[in-house]
Amino acid sequence: MDFQLSDDQRALRSGMRDLLDAVFDRDRMRAAVERGGTLDRSLWRELGAAGFFALRLPEEAGGVGLGLPEAVLLFEEAGRALLPGPLVATHLAAGLVKGAAEGEAVVTAVDGDLPVAHLAEADAVLVGADALAGEPLRAFVAAARPVRSMDPLTPLHRTGADAGARTGADAGARAVSGPAGARAATERTTAHAERIRFEGALLTAAEQLGSAARTTETAVQHAGDREQFGSPIGSFQAVKHLCADMLARTEPARAAVYAAAVTGDPVEIAAAKLLADEAAVRNARDCLQIHGGMGFTWEADVHLHLKRAWLRSAARLGGAAAEELLAAGLGAARPYPGSSAASGREAPEAGGGG
Repeated sequence: MDFQLSDDQRALRSGMRDLLDAVFDRDRMRAAVERGGTLDRSLWRELGAAGFFALRLPEEAGGVGLGLPEAVLLFEEAGRALLPGPLVATHLAAGLVKGAAEGEAVVTAVDGDLPVAHLAEADAVLVGADALAGEPLRAFVAAARPVRSMDPLTPLHRTGADAGARTGADAGARAVSGPAGARAATERTTAHAERIRFEGALLTAAEQLGSAARTTETAVQHAGDREQFGSPIGSFQAVKHLCADMLARTEPARAAVYAAAVTGDPVEIAAAKLLADEAAVRNARDCLQIHGGMGFTWEADVHLHLKRAWLRSAARLGGAAAEELLAAGLGAARPYPGSSAASGREAPEAGGGG
């Protein structure tokens, strides 16, 4: 099986990078930081017009008709550019929430008991496989309170209770008490919610991958430009090792994300999310280290990648949940050949040598 990108996929990725360079350059990114992460609706509509949100909708439904591997490429570019907003939720809501596919509606999502991003600007909120809009949404927003976000591009609200758990409990009650048809419908809804959950985790991993690649590029460029003692700092062994480690984290994460996009397997998605989270967070930290004192300043962009990576690593299949899923998928470990367990012999008790 050939996992190399096709010419069409490379063109898609290149086109998205060119679009983001045009509509969300560094000046616009910094302007978004200064206004506290408030979304630019015109930018959202431009993304919609480019097919970012409708990418996986069938053509007969007004979409582009592509698949998850192509969506991963677009979200990788979004992560690379530090594009703000609930991109994943709006993409997942295309076809479910009116205007989401076209970029006319901003859709955010409830993720367990984590704060909700961009809630004040949202036209709808995904809760499992359902969407809150209209009066239920207004009541939901009224019960939430803003909390301080570590990422200046991602405003957060803490909701009064775990809406996802409430919805799941209600669905479970219907499944137990309702007739067979209602139970079947609930099972379909639950399966759809699980699919949305894992697809959201994979697209978030793709954003992390893009951020990891961008901080690697930034670190290498700075190491080549910055001079100390008459030489580029990139010629020093310690800096070389940091840059090499960054690349060694990024490329396995890329392979895992691309493979999970092809298979759609939940266990592979969990592994991809773990690798991409580690690459994004640790690469941003190493990039900051290579920049030295300048990396800690507000004017440098490195800290923005680090803060966004921290937020994403906790969201949509965070570390502990992904590890549990991956461990369950591995199954029971086989005894090592020649071990006492394999031969049936009892292992000696620890301690007491001689």
